[in-house]
Amino acid sequence: MARLDAVPPLPIARGEGPWLVDTDGRRYFDANSSWWVNLLGHSDKPLHDAIKRQLDTLPHVMLAGCTHEPAVVLAERLSARTGGALGHAFFGSDGASAVEIALKQSFHSWKNRGQPEKREFVCLKNSYHGETLGALSVTDVQVFRDAYDPLLMRAHIVPSPDARLGNEAEALAAMRALLAKRHGQIACVIVEPLIQGAAGMVMYSPDYLRGLRALTREFGVHLIADEIAVGCGRTGRFFAWEHTAPADGSLSVDAWPDFMLLSKGITGGTMALSIVLTTDDVFQAFWSEDVTRGFLHSHSYTGNPLACAAANAILDRFDAGLLDDTRIQAQRLADAFAPLAAHPRVQHLRQRGMILAFDVADAPPRFAERFHLAARAHELLIRPIGSTVYLMPPYLIDDATAAFLAGAVTATLNDVLA
Repeated sequence: MARLDAVPPLPIARGEGPWLVDTDGRRYFDANSSWWVNLLGHSDKPLHDAIKRQLDTLPHVMLAGCTHEPAVVLAERLSARTGGALGHAFFGSDGASAVEIALKQSFHSWKNRGQPEKREFVCLKNSYHGETLGALSVTDVQVFRDAYDPLLMRAHIVPSPDARLGNEAEALAAMRALLAKRHGQIACVIVEPLIQGAAGMVMYSPDYLRGLRALTREFGVHLIADEIAVGCGRTGRFFAWEHTAPADGSLSVDAWPDFMLLSKGITGGTMALSIVLTTDDVFQAFWSEDVTRGFLHSHSYTGNPLACAAANAILDRFDAGLLDDTRIQAQRLADAFAPLAAHPRVQHLRQRGMILAFDVADAPPRFAERFHLAARAHELLIRPIGSTVYLMPPYLIDDATAAFLAGAVTATLNDVLA
């Protein structure tokens, strides 16, 4: 808050495609998709039209004893994308609420099956899963959790895989050691598939996820895939988890995680929505006339029809071939940014799908803030994480746009380092 006196917030008046326009008429390319939500940019007409159509028929109804078509259709379409492996959907309002829902479902389902002692959670070092108290308990980014540490549950924090360190085997060995010792008390492991976002876009291979799924099966522990940031095509597949598939692209029912969490891009930056997908096995654990065995978790706007209509409009675009287009766009980014690897202060230039990042060696104090402010002069709205600069742009990258982004990022970097 105090920094706002020195650095007032940028007043944005409107959005057009990948651009944001301030109240003075200056424009800025939204390189981080307004915290990773605007898949299609701003003011996408088909997306807005879908919301307007729904607004004229049913803006909201409670999902307590009621249902409606947009929610049913959305749940069925997402389940179909898992081949039916995750056949049940629970709707929340944001990413942190999805994490809370999954943690509660995991514990409560074990309790209903006569194993109430399975109440411990496991997360990876430097993981981020949200900032409500339950989500913070499985978050290991100190700036977010330290102030509230006395209020939090004690999760097990296991070394995380990092392609820069080549430590995936060691990370899996550490996970095996913990599960072998505590599986009788552990309810679930939660992981950000392929990319740990708030840790600085830490990337690792699908092999780790395959090994983790095998371990959680072996020791009878649930696995939660937090795809809030990396889902909806960001990695080149609709679900990042799909990168674990064999060469034929098919995943068996047992190869999917027990929970899949979506939010952010699922409504294209228009409406607040999150979704927890889970299995028949978890669902059946709550099937009872005894209300205390049911899963009780309430949001006033659960399954809001407007939000579900927006999500269905996003899925329409994927059904129409958006993923193929993003792969072409990702290659454009890769080609445009390739020369940056030779910059003397750039380290670990890396990319997975539409997420590109690099680390800056010997970054000066307040690097992230200084980079953010300097980038505005180059028509760029971008927020580094520590000394890591990253792009997660809308799916609107042509050759000219890729060249512009590479030039603007390079110029900003040189300005800050000078």
